[in-house]
Amino acid sequence: MNVKNSLEKCIRAVVFINCEDDKEVKHIYMKNAKLLRLDLLNIKVAIDGPAGAGKSTVAKELAKKLNFTYIDTGAMYRALTYKAIIENINVEDKNKIVELASKIDIELKNDKVLLDGIDVTNEIRTPSISEKVSYISMIPEVREIMVKLQKRLSDKGSVVMDGRDIATVVMPDAQFKFFLTASPEVRAMRRYNELTSKKIPVKYDDILNDIRKRDKNDTERDVAPLKKADDSIVIDTTNMSIDEVVSKMYNIIANG
Repeated sequence: MNVKNSLEKCIRAVVFINCEDDKEVKHIYMKNAKLLRLDLLNIKVAIDGPAGAGKSTVAKELAKKLNFTYIDTGAMYRALTYKAIIENINVEDKNKIVELASKIDIELKNDKVLLDGIDVTNEIRTPSISEKVSYISMIPEVREIMVKLQKRLSDKGSVVMDGRDIATVVMPDAQFKFFLTASPEVRAMRRYNELTSKKIPVKYDDILNDIRKRDKNDTERDVAPLKKADDSIVIDTTNMSIDEVVSKMYNIIANG
């Protein structure tokens, strides 16, 4: 590679140094440059926030831009909720839900959510799932099972993970922590537009009431309640587009 005229344009380069048994990442700091290949540095990005704040959409786009793995933890709880419903299990029956959680296989692959090998990506985003998922996510034993899986996934390289307790419970050691928020009305309208675009019949008022109920459940639950980590960066997305939010977060990470 010819770097004769480009060396001064680089601030940092990431190279691999061969060691006896492993590889070690080293930084070479130079003048006026950017960090290259962030995905090689085993960086963890935690994104928390209430329902409808745009976490999943932002996290997915940010992961693509960074070339990181995206882990949608909310989809995992939704998949379990969906399984309970189709198995005619009462979501408030703690023992049966815990038993179900210990048996099912949830896989996140190429933007798809696979439940026992079946693609349920669209099925888990319906209002009936949104209405019941908070009951399941409040069960301590269920969260313990899910958090263990999420921690294992986060150890496989650079990741962007979103949820309710990522920065406080799942990845408290994340190098970058964000808390996304927006007004309940804006969050409800976003969810309404998302569902109607998929031809799912919904009412805005019903979604708004559901979001307010979920906010209450998520913030008041005894186990891993929704809250901002002390070192999280708060971003109010009420008047921001997805691209604006993603760009802001990307710049923070790239310049971090």
